[in-house]
Amino acid sequence: MEQRRVKPVELADREAAARAEAGAAAGRAWWTRVVQTLRDPVPVFRALRETDELDVQARSEPITAIAILAGMAGILLTPAWGGLLDDSSVDVLVLAVVTFVGGLFYGAAAYFLLGLVVWIGAKAVGVEAPFLIARQLVAFAAIPIALSLVVTLPLLLALFGGDWFRSGGADEGSRRWIVLGVGLAFVGWSLALLAVGLRTTFRLPWRGVVGALLLAGVMVAAFAVLPSVL
Repeated sequence: MEQRRVKPVELADREAAARAEAGAAAGRAWWTRVVQTLRDPVPVFRALRETDELDVQARSEPITAIAILAGMAGILLTPAWGGLLDDSSVDVLVLAVVTFVGGLFYGAAAYFLLGLVVWIGAKAVGVEAPFLIARQLVAFAAIPIALSLVVTLPLLLALFGGDWFRSGGADEGSRRWIVLGVGLAFVGWSLALLAVGLRTTFRLPWRGVVGALLLAGVMVAAFAVLPSVL
């Protein structure tokens, strides 16, 4: 019996379906790695070395979620967010929306800027790494900061209620440092993951990791101070 000839359109559809299935499987694998980063980060950072287009694209959804949550966690602890409820037109729903939108923008900015800083720091110690991989490394290192949202938000609401989002009030005391201390602990966890990522993904020796982090820290400090001197 003569075998039916596969039409080009049908073949293209099969290839597209197979690619979509492979992309979905890769996406599920990277969502699993988000959790794995918290308990066994080395295999995750080793997997970031992969530059296959399908695998790199599969990281986009978890990275977007990490960036938004980390941005929200960060801005909740900034002084600028402390006066939002001073405006009587701002209620809890508006506060939640503004925090989400702010987290989106802050997270995206940090993703690119810190990725750039880490990329430059790595290049300064002799590593030729793709900028995209440097950004993705920063994103996965920021998972503890994103996770901190589920700890710091209930904590500050329990200790201060709405006063945290008002100027003055009950948040202007020693209890404020409890929340800030918890937040800084998660930041320290992220810095430790960033060091592991530089060591694993970029194959840096520990002296190179220290050098890259120091240079990155100097650049971040310069960015923070620059607006006040201009």
